[in-house]
Amino acid sequence: MAKGEGSIEKSGLEALSPFELKDELIKAAGGGVTGRPANLSMLNAGRGNPNFLATIPRHGFWQLGLFAMRESERSFTYMPEGVGGFPQRTGIVERFDLFVRENKGQSGIEFLAGAVSYVRDQLGLSAGDFLYEMTEGILACNYPVPDRILRISELIIGQYLRREMIGKHPFVGEFDIFAVEGGTAAMTYIFNTMRENFLIKAGDTIALGMPIFTPYIEIPELNDYDLNVVNVDATVENVWQYSKHDLDKLRDPRVKAFFLVNPSNPPSVKIDEASLDYMAEIVKERPDLIILTDDVYGTFADNFVSLFALAPKNTILVYSYSKYFGATGWRLGTIATHRDNVLDRALAQLTKEQKKILRKRYKSITTDPDRLKFIDRLVADSRTVALNHTAGLSTPQQVQMVLFSLFSLMDTPDAYKNALKRLIRSRKRALFEEMGIACAEGDPNQVDYYTILDMEYLGEKLYGRDFVDWLLKQVKPNELLFRLASEARVVLLPGRGFGTRHPSGRVSLANLNESDYRKIGRAVRKLVEEWVERYNDATGNKLDPGMVKK
Repeated sequence: MAKGEGSIEKSGLEALSPFELKDELIKAAGGGVTGRPANLSMLNAGRGNPNFLATIPRHGFWQLGLFAMRESERSFTYMPEGVGGFPQRTGIVERFDLFVRENKGQSGIEFLAGAVSYVRDQLGLSAGDFLYEMTEGILACNYPVPDRILRISELIIGQYLRREMIGKHPFVGEFDIFAVEGGTAAMTYIFNTMRENFLIKAGDTIALGMPIFTPYIEIPELNDYDLNVVNVDATVENVWQYSKHDLDKLRDPRVKAFFLVNPSNPPSVKIDEASLDYMAEIVKERPDLIILTDDVYGTFADNFVSLFALAPKNTILVYSYSKYFGATGWRLGTIATHRDNVLDRALAQLTKEQKKILRKRYKSITTDPDRLKFIDRLVADSRTVALNHTAGLSTPQQVQMVLFSLFSLMDTPDAYKNALKRLIRSRKRALFEEMGIACAEGDPNQVDYYTILDMEYLGEKLYGRDFVDWLLKQVKPNELLFRLASEARVVLLPGRGFGTRHPSGRVSLANLNESDYRKIGRAVRKLVEEWVERYNDATGNKLDPGMVKK
């Protein structure tokens, strides 16, 4: 038995999601079940939680909180028991200006003052209305009203999405936004509301852009949905782009929806311009096709353009603030739909019986259920309709989203974005240098938040097909990952769990330091060199066990 082979014989491991298998790999590496290693030498590159975060908008958040407390304490001052009141709209701008002068030089003050100026001068919004919404929001003293998203917050977040997701691409019309608890909540709400409103039903066919974030693979298989899935494959041989042959699967009228992640997870490659244009042409032929694009990594890409920009009326845009701003614990995300969209048109075309069922479902929240927009049904369904009056993302979360958005909008030279790109790309170079492979650079579609170590592709490139064929016969699924965990205390996620066709491991380039990626690279190289030596012994060949730069 090969060393470490027994580790993968445990019953049921192959059926686990990669995020659950990660816990088993952490245990094999000597870590605790929480994912925080008991042994500090463990290197967990499995999960994509970044080890960087945006400090300036956070400083602004805490300073805004101090200002809001002053506003609250202006009321009930006769009560010494610590009772405050709601902020007052009248005079709030003047009191804020005084607060800024009194705290000049404190971290976050300059940003906060600049944010108010930007909202007033660049966006043409009322500084007083903005400050009042932010002050009341950060105090969390009222329900989220409107429940879908706060009024001025939607305008500011909308500007951010336009800049980062649409860029310079022409965009006609307006879109609505629903503020949600991160991208995973967005996925949950969308799948559920589509099912409840007969837009998808058991036995229907959807397409998945593969490889993809694992829950997209797992959700359609649940008995809640029981959907048939057609894979639209991006392959390593095609530099992780979809071929026209695969995209043509979307022309099939049986395919009701196409779900994708762009830039992809785990290859971390954005869809190229030609493929986006090709998909937009397919949508013109298939105006009934529903598209869901999860673009959380778009802000790490150069000149990113979402499919939402090219096919806005057919596309649901999901964006999360978690990775770019280092805010996974905040749970901040958005769902955006064009105000003239395929979803609302599909609702209008439902059968009389289906409409009757939905009138009963939504009659408690509107006098005209038939005209309730899809995005507003999302809001209601997020609270099982009956609790719609308590729907909405918590207001402090919305305030932080606004401050993150303003931080990006005000950063006209993209200083923060460029710093993150330099950071993660230097980590990728360090990883590949230690593996003995030249790091591929120059591809404008590479984002590099993650990288895939595709053992079949790299093995064939370095040692030839005979070696790869021999290796695949010797190595059980995930064996290399368990050996890296148990012998080198390195944790990666299985690429196969994301729908890749080759044995591979996903490396997050966001959550460790450069020196750690050098250690991971050395560990991978050592393991591969051992297999090359075993291949030489078994076959009599004389391959050089050291990976040679290509």
